[in-house]
Amino acid sequence: MNKINFQKELDKIIDNLNGEVPKLFLHSCCAPCSSYTLEYLSNYFDITVYYFNPNISPKEEFDKRFAEQKRLIEELPAKHQIKLVLGEYDYNDFLSIAKGYEDIPEGGERCFRCYRMRLESTAKLAKKQGFDYFCTTLSISPLKNSQKINQIGFEVAEKYGIKWLASDFKKKEGYKRSIELSKEYSLYRQNFCGCIFSKEKTDE
Repeated sequence: MNKINFQKELDKIIDNLNGEVPKLFLHSCCAPCSSYTLEYLSNYFDITVYYFNPNISPKEEFDKRFAEQKRLIEELPAKHQIKLVLGEYDYNDFLSIAKGYEDIPEGGERCFRCYRMRLESTAKLAKKQGFDYFCTTLSISPLKNSQKINQIGFEVAEKYGIKWLASDFKKKEGYKRSIELSKEYSLYRQNFCGCIFSKEKTDE
């Protein structure tokens, strides 16, 4: 896939909504990453946030991030209602897709497999429950490969027969805004992505 400005692709989709409010099933990794994304997209979409992150370890960390996600949704003003769905947590699911890739540097193939695991689950549920689009907050991070995230998103969309919402939320100073919102709502900002391998890298 050639390098594409996925923010411009999202702009085109929004410009063509013509007042319609599609249903969006939005995978979220944490409250800080979802803050700007929700502030922005809730002007145009009816959003259900899907907190599905079996990569996060330990379970206490998973629970802490979910609690912050829930609180943010309750406190964040939004033009259209934002709902929240808690996905199943089984760390063994992550370990199985990471097997053989434990020593791959952060941001490499192990992470791509983790993106796919979470996007597959999001797409399947979105299709089953009749959503118009599915998407993820992951692209807001400067450390995440938005080209790869969108590539996987389109592949999964074709597999399950549902539309992927092209996006790169770090554009338009989205990441900067997420930091501002994190301060405004006193959100817990973790210092590692989520899995044991990313934590080991942070602790070096």
